[in-house]
Amino acid sequence: MNYNKVLVLAPHTDDGELGCGATISKLIRQGKQVFYAAFSLCQESLPEGFPPNTLELEVKEATGRLGIPASNLFIFDFKVRYFERDRQDILETMVSLRKKVSPDLVLLPSRNDIHQDHETISKEGVRAFKHSAILGYEMPWNNFSFHTSCFVEVSEQDLQTKRHALEAYKSQAKRVYLSSESVNSMARVRGMQSGFQFAEAFEAIRILF
Repeated sequence: MNYNKVLVLAPHTDDGELGCGATISKLIRQGKQVFYAAFSLCQESLPEGFPPNTLELEVKEATGRLGIPASNLFIFDFKVRYFERDRQDILETMVSLRKKVSPDLVLLPSRNDIHQDHETISKEGVRAFKHSAILGYEMPWNNFSFHTSCFVEVSEQDLQTKRHALEAYKSQAKRVYLSSESVNSMARVRGMQSGFQFAEAFEAIRILF
């Protein structure tokens, strides 16, 4: 990829790792600057018994395992499932990120993601970063349909790094889609579709050459 500054927009902590963690690993191995913005700490969704700051600590650990410097991590605390209500504030936050980061490439949820928070991040992200290249990452449990118009080849090392990052989310360990089996299976399917051994698929929203 001929993009040197990449910004990942994650509606909730762990979304970026799930949707494009192996690609993040590859970009960092290639010497690219990767920035990560998490828009909600999802305190309301924490299992009983976990401290309120659990997901803040976990996202810091997970993104660190991917190789993202702490200075490149932005954490916001919009209320989970209320992003549409806070749409304008989210857009203004993204505009501030655009000015601070000036990304060449933005990775955000697919336009076909049916989760209400993911949908808001996708829509406002396209508005805020209309002069950057934009790829939509997939989350199969939220996508009734997905346009596999872009594939990124990833290595076994990148997959291992993605799995290691997801293991930081101990509070979410019971979620099936965080399992190593799910991560590996999806990478193999997307690899088969694209002629690679392993790959992550994206929806090409805006490509700049």
